[in-house]
Amino acid sequence: MRNAFARTAVLAALTGTSFIGISAPAFAADEQPQAAQADAAAAEDTGAIIVTARRRDETLQSTPVAISAVNTAMLEAKAAVNIGDLQGAAPGLLITQQNSGAQAANISIRGLTYADIEKSQTPTVGVVVDGVTIGTNTGQLQDAFDVAQIEVLRGPQGTLFGANTIGGVINITRSKPTMEPGGKAEFTYGRWNTWSGKAIVNYGDGETWGVKAFYFHNQTDGFYHNVTRNTSDGWSKGDSYGASLLFKPRDSGVEAQLTVENVVQSFNPVVSNITNSSEVFCAFIPAQECNRNTTTDLYTTFGQAADSHYHAPDATLEMNYDLGAVKLTAITGWRHSREEQTQDFDGSSTDLYYVDRRQHYTQWSQELRASGKLFDGFDYVIGGYFFGSKYDLTQWSRVFGFSPNTPPTLFDKNAQHVEGKTESFAAFGDFNWAFADKFRLSFGGRFSHDNKKLYNGFAPGVLVDPDNVSTTQFAAVGSGNASFNKFTPKIGLDYRPNSDVMLYASWSRGYRSGGFSPRAATAATASTPFQPETVDAYELGAKLALFNRKLELNVAGYVSDYKNMQQNLTVPGGPTGNQTITGNVPGGALIKGIEGDFTLRVTDNLRLTGSAAYMESHFRNFVVGCVVGAVIGTCDYSNNNLIYAPKFTGSLNVEHTLPTSFGKIMTSVGLRHISPYDEQISQRILPTSTTGVNNIGGNDPRVRTTTQDLLDASMTFNFDLGDKEAYFRVFGRNLLNEKTTTHAFTVAGLWSFGMALEPRTYGGTIGVKF
Repeated sequence: MRNAFARTAVLAALTGTSFIGISAPAFAADEQPQAAQADAAAAEDTGAIIVTARRRDETLQSTPVAISAVNTAMLEAKAAVNIGDLQGAAPGLLITQQNSGAQAANISIRGLTYADIEKSQTPTVGVVVDGVTIGTNTGQLQDAFDVAQIEVLRGPQGTLFGANTIGGVINITRSKPTMEPGGKAEFTYGRWNTWSGKAIVNYGDGETWGVKAFYFHNQTDGFYHNVTRNTSDGWSKGDSYGASLLFKPRDSGVEAQLTVENVVQSFNPVVSNITNSSEVFCAFIPAQECNRNTTTDLYTTFGQAADSHYHAPDATLEMNYDLGAVKLTAITGWRHSREEQTQDFDGSSTDLYYVDRRQHYTQWSQELRASGKLFDGFDYVIGGYFFGSKYDLTQWSRVFGFSPNTPPTLFDKNAQHVEGKTESFAAFGDFNWAFADKFRLSFGGRFSHDNKKLYNGFAPGVLVDPDNVSTTQFAAVGSGNASFNKFTPKIGLDYRPNSDVMLYASWSRGYRSGGFSPRAATAATASTPFQPETVDAYELGAKLALFNRKLELNVAGYVSDYKNMQQNLTVPGGPTGNQTITGNVPGGALIKGIEGDFTLRVTDNLRLTGSAAYMESHFRNFVVGCVVGAVIGTCDYSNNNLIYAPKFTGSLNVEHTLPTSFGKIMTSVGLRHISPYDEQISQRILPTSTTGVNNIGGNDPRVRTTTQDLLDASMTFNFDLGDKEAYFRVFGRNLLNEKTTTHAFTVAGLWSFGMALEPRTYGGTIGVKF
């Protein structure tokens, strides 16, 4: 066993769930101050929060990157179903649901996002669960269950977390088996006939091995009302279950953990119709379904019945071997998903555009790392990485069907089949060198090689069995095969004049791989790859501990130079005369901002936490092809807003603990403010010139949210029962009842649709720990 693999370098799971707060600077459960040095052993002794943002154990305040260690107790207090409730909690972070795919999330950090569900492209923000990156937007909206700690890393993280993390990383660590008999169970009921049941059971010998089994069920009737069918809309139900085995032979330096899990979900992918009189579909739908607003009207729907079924098993094996001077780590990940989804995209009572999508996706990843010290004051992390994925998509589209009872298997108007494959290899290194008293140089880089393949075919007017699809049933449009290579460096300098102050500066480059367009409709566009995009990020920051560490304050300023940006473009060709492909905008964009977060411990029982972020952004030379009447013209989108890039976000939270004779009462009140932001690059006005450049005055106002002030509150009564604990919680989310879109989209002058923010909700939870 000594020659196997490596003991874990991750201590975050030991500290994650025991503290209360919402943003980065927080104190551990025993209320001791954080350590000022990066040495993990000293940090563990002082009770400081340990983070693994740089693939090594460091205290939060000694890590020279913009990082928030988000308190998972906050998610529990709000009875959050998924990580979407982190929106606005960390500086510059947005997470909204995209129900065109299962567990699909639109995640934005510092204005960098990817708002699509096609698996031929990868997200700009990486979601990493127990060291394994989720390769698509589908699956990123992780359950807020059995989470030990969540770290939000802002800015490019390509050196250690790989390509396609140009916006940042959400690093999720699940709880480890305790290796002792024990468990936790709870039941929650809330508005919309929403209920959930959760259970975790641990067992082991207390020293060498431990096993954890977990189960989570959640379901709701949905908060929309469909007047066409006189029923609730937006229902969902899901189950997550699995087990984790931890093995730690005594005095061997070996630690191995195997986790297997399965996620099964069914839901109604509802959309709200926000089509107006300037669009074609308004001529075919009842008048009362046209020209609706994007606030209160969103919650009344008219669409046909639709459903989605999602099955997603996964497995993770982490093995560690501590040799003393060197720690070796191997993380193997496997994920698979099967999706079957119908959706009424026009959202009207008339059957105008209805689709049936069937998908399969599989990914494998293997990471090998070595970490240690070459000499006193110089430590390192080096490693290699492999990622492989393949997927297939078959979609049937019924346009102007006018038949709400048409079976999905008769979708013979337009059938499309896409198959894709990705292989990525990388080698990386990250180094710290304390070259002078109080100064430290951090530097590193990653070389990435990506190969992308895509096949695209259509079968117009041909009946295809959705359960028995092969490429021979489709007329090939085209295929592509391309490779991309990139080196992404990072360098930083930090200065610590004393144990309470750290100043740092850094430059890093992020990279997102190129690929092929799944919506291409001609051989030329299907075989022509779009190129990689890059971000050069410059950052200055300070981390301060003041007033005997009662106040911790972190601030950072940044400039992000976004180049060769990937965007959807409209070009001539295909059966309809024009087609949507992914292309590059050489001018890119410039994003700059300042952000900060704080924790103030007023007393041992009263704590204030908060965050704020201000951001300015604009496109540069965003001139591309667009539809002008019946032909393709040229449009200038340089004056449009970047999507999911609000100018200001902020949060303020108050947490109070009241000791009682039976236990304690914990009260939490939090306000998140998010200024309006756009959700799609679209046209405010229709272009008119077929020969000149049409200046677009901004995005369509229907894809812009309102200002959101999201007020959440909870009160938890904890009862000490000897070696057991029981608790009862009442909670409310969005108590000010804000109503706006979480995703909105306009479709080429034909129609528009949106998805709604959950309105005011409330409920209660009972639970027990033993």
